[in-house]
Amino acid sequence: MPTQCSRDLFGYEVVEGRQVVAAFDGGEVTSDAGGLLLGATDRAIRLVGRFAGCFEDGRLQAQVEHSVETMTAQRVFGIALGYEDLNDHDQLRHDPVLATLAGKLTAKRQDCAPLAGKSTLNRLEHAPLTPSRYHKIGHDAAAIEGLFVALFLEAHKTPPPEIVLDLDATDDPLHGHQEGRFFHGYYDCYCYLPLYVFCGRHLLAAKLRRSNIDASAGALDEVERIVGQIRARWPRVKIGLRADSGFARDELMAWCEANGVDYVFGLARNERLVGTIAEELAEAAAESRAQNGPARRFADFPWRTLDSWSRARRVVAKAEHLPKGPNPRFVVTSLPAGEIDARTLYEDVYCARGEVENRIKDLPGSQGRPPEVAPERQAARPVRGPHVGGHHARQPAPTLVRVLRLCPGRGAPPDRAQAYPVCHRHLRLDPAQAPEDRRPGAPQRTPDQSRHGLGLPLPDRVSPRLSLSEARRRLLSAPAIPCAPASRAAGARRKFGPITDPEPQPPAAPPHPPIHAQPPAHLPAVRNPG
Repeated sequence: MPTQCSRDLFGYEVVEGRQVVAAFDGGEVTSDAGGLLLGATDRAIRLVGRFAGCFEDGRLQAQVEHSVETMTAQRVFGIALGYEDLNDHDQLRHDPVLATLAGKLTAKRQDCAPLAGKSTLNRLEHAPLTPSRYHKIGHDAAAIEGLFVALFLEAHKTPPPEIVLDLDATDDPLHGHQEGRFFHGYYDCYCYLPLYVFCGRHLLAAKLRRSNIDASAGALDEVERIVGQIRARWPRVKIGLRADSGFARDELMAWCEANGVDYVFGLARNERLVGTIAEELAEAAAESRAQNGPARRFADFPWRTLDSWSRARRVVAKAEHLPKGPNPRFVVTSLPAGEIDARTLYEDVYCARGEVENRIKDLPGSQGRPPEVAPERQAARPVRGPHVGGHHARQPAPTLVRVLRLCPGRGAPPDRAQAYPVCHRHLRLDPAQAPEDRRPGAPQRTPDQSRHGLGLPLPDRVSPRLSLSEARRRLLSAPAIPCAPASRAAGARRKFGPITDPEPQPPAAPPHPPIHAQPPAHLPAVRNPG
């Protein structure tokens, strides 16, 4: 229920000779000011404008209120700021910060908002390959895929001597009955299985796929396209592929061997492989027992499967023994033994692929990210043709955030330039988010959870998600401050003093009704009041 307090100015005790007051005359306040950094980054690389150029608009431009570039900017910046659902844009279309980022502060018609609503953005996201009578906006899938490789190439002043492309697949959990929804046993949830291709910190491809497929499905097509585009610009650069055992497929390895691309792939262990390194495992076990710690040996040998490989290939084995037991690992590679030894190949080359998993954790919706910085999820709506099996709809947003991370700090010498420590928590002011169990059948959230810091008016926020801390809960439930100066000072000390009392005190009845979190109806709402 709304508070009955009608005061618009609150005073607190004097601090070092300065008066402390709280008022509701701050105008419109936003928690998304960090998005302005994204706007500056976009002006430098022109990502949103070039991404919008990949769409074909068949509408009558004289009657168009929301252009493709404006809608694209609205959607990309919204995802980067954590507003993943199209439903959020029914309120965000009035947001001044998002309007500033999209470059449109006022609407042409009086009955329209500056930005597009969920229905208009939905038509953009469901754009077919070519415009039709009922779908006036189309898209060029090849141009969208090539844009991110072009951004990677433009980020280098001179071609590097060699690059490594990391391939990986991960889960994108679903919370509705979307098209192509399947249960994945490894991830223990209904999800999609998108394919990602990285080169260092640069995202080169993100393909949304169903989860009832092999992890390497479609990887050859993506690698062939990316390698071809890179070699057209850098013909002398040495290119290598790195991935886990899900990509150790004969088709992909044979293509790499025929096209001069090196590879280092994990190899799933089996009884034949483990038996080949039985001697090394025994030596590692004896050393582990003697040292009371882990021990490892390395082996290098040619290997061929019974029927799935077309030729024999070099395999490097790590015969490791831990206090818990043996831990053998295997890697298949095209790199010759005379060029790199087994230990260096495994420890320095293959194990470096763990960095790509950190990049995946940075992506919106990743289950590996901490809950306070991973509020995104796949919306509970059907995903149609241009999405499943096509480019990932969220691809531009993490690219824009990642380019912002790579900008060197101002004033730093060229040899000591450091990247900005930018992440989602710096772009949007949100308190810590409680972790949730979103598996089917499990409770979604506790009744006392709430979500703050959305940059929206309090009455119009989306469904609760965040939980208030004990300190804020006490602050919001404290009794009203009396008008007497002495009582006011005592109330201020009580609200801003230590949270934990030195001795338990018996509860006392409040002299006035409690102050509620919602401001009076005639006063402007304050976003993220913490």
